[in-house]
Amino acid sequence: MGSVLRVQARFGQHALLLTTAAVPLTGWTVHAISLHRRLAAAKKDPLTGLLRRDAYTARARQVLRRHGEDKVVVLVDQDHFKDVNDSLSHAAGDMVLRATADRLTAWAGPGAAVGRIGGDEFAAVLHLPRGRREVRLAQLVRMLRIPVALEDGQAVDVAASVGAAALEVIGTRDLSVAQRAADAALYEGKHSGRAVLATQEHATVGSINGRRAGRPGTAVWGRAA
Repeated sequence: MGSVLRVQARFGQHALLLTTAAVPLTGWTVHAISLHRRLAAAKKDPLTGLLRRDAYTARARQVLRRHGEDKVVVLVDQDHFKDVNDSLSHAAGDMVLRATADRLTAWAGPGAAVGRIGGDEFAAVLHLPRGRREVRLAQLVRMLRIPVALEDGQAVDVAASVGAAALEVIGTRDLSVAQRAADAALYEGKHSGRAVLATQEHATVGSINGRRAGRPGTAVWGRAA
């Protein structure tokens, strides 16, 4: 009988040690999960849910490193966004930004890198075959021109300027160079209701002078009627 009690006592102590050890382990697991969620949230813009600039840049470079051609960098800049904020409200402006983010995400599709890189500026890197670029970029322009319905039922007319840089056209896989070329193309067609595809000249202009409009030799798609 005494030996049985001693075995039970030892078993009880062992179970107590396991239970005690599990407490900090469980606490650490909860903390790790919470930390992971906070880090994931920190990578995303709280308003639109898109990746912030740094997280977008990392994701975009991953997309560009994948095998295969036909990668395109697309920049979107909201037109007359200040007017929406000033005339309607910042809440209305927030709804416009969320609508733009949702539309760009839907247009870019799975596998793309999509981010909010400025106040009313967005970017995407995706696979876009040469034979489909004209149709797809024109489609994006149309999507970004659909009026946004506010909570009070009012519809806000919106539009955005679009610039794109195809890697095989500008001759580089460097994200920074491609974005500068897309930016130069975007500002060539700013407020015109069209998507502008960068040439090699835009890459040079973007690298040397930053944003500049009015460069020749540009493919233009999706001009508004």
